[in-house]
Amino acid sequence: MAGPAVAGCRERPPASRTTFVPEIQGMMFALGDAHRPSPETAALVEDIVHTQLITMLHQASEGATLRGSRVIAVDDILFLMRRDKRKVSRLLKYLQFRDYKSKLLKSLEDDDAQQEQGAGPSGAVAGGAQRRQRLAQDYLLWLDHTGELLSLAERQEMDPVKRERLERMERHSRAMDQTQYAEFCESRQLSFAKQASKFRDWLDCSSLELKPNGVAMEILSYLAYETVAQIVDLSLLVKQEVVAKTDAVAHVVSASHIHYNTRAEVKKESDSPEATPPSTPGSSKPLLQGNGSLDGGRARQRKRKKSCPATVEPSSGAIQICHIREAIRRYNYRHTSAYRRSGMSYLAC
Repeated sequence: MAGPAVAGCRERPPASRTTFVPEIQGMMFALGDAHRPSPETAALVEDIVHTQLITMLHQASEGATLRGSRVIAVDDILFLMRRDKRKVSRLLKYLQFRDYKSKLLKSLEDDDAQQEQGAGPSGAVAGGAQRRQRLAQDYLLWLDHTGELLSLAERQEMDPVKRERLERMERHSRAMDQTQYAEFCESRQLSFAKQASKFRDWLDCSSLELKPNGVAMEILSYLAYETVAQIVDLSLLVKQEVVAKTDAVAHVVSASHIHYNTRAEVKKESDSPEATPPSTPGSSKPLLQGNGSLDGGRARQRKRKKSCPATVEPSSGAIQICHIREAIRRYNYRHTSAYRRSGMSYLAC
């Protein structure tokens, strides 16, 4: 999700506004960033996610108004996502998971209640078991007459993006000690959905004329996390490319510097006073002083070592702001043409 407003990034909001920066730092760590992601980088990610969700809410509100609805519903968000079938498929599977989780939790609660009361089994759970999925499917059935979008939820193929993230997480966790791995597991469980009231305040839903209903808020929290994940995905690719280029340039510069200076210094030192052998103990020839002294030669060698480009400061392992800006610039360049009407290319939909 990233639009033209992201390139310059809007000014930071007042400190009193609800913030998800600590949570986003944990999410970035779980998604492959360094153990301690930069707070400034996390603040930029928060700005991008917040800007795009607010824009999405306003566009969804326009759609809900045209439908004559009093709330922003799943229909209005699916309409914004209809262009990308793969991301629609991800959303449908997420709704399936939410329905399954709700059904499981409800079943466990009912079993506990029945055991306490000694009642028989109840079939009330099945009634609302697939509420989210049914809402999405009903709208897609009306929107897509070919049935192509509906068939996405039935596909069992592995999402390549999700697979790449899981593989990266596995590689990321190999070098962790026990404490870091425990923190990593906790970070993987972070989400916007677990802090529903804070998430509503963060989006300032109270100021909207049409407010999102419960299912719409679940989808928005899912899209917020997916936006963070895709920003990390793209930024890690940019960071990897930058590091590879920096290492290659440093290696070439270092090699050429050593080769050039070795030849030049051999020629200089063969004719320099420093190459003159020291006098024998019985000789009356004094030791060299001044610029031609041995101390002066050592000083020049120390000076050359300080100016040598081979000693490059290692860059931080965390994602930097420049990596995010470059990732967003590339994404906008590839995707904005498909969204000329709205002027906003979303990362998560």
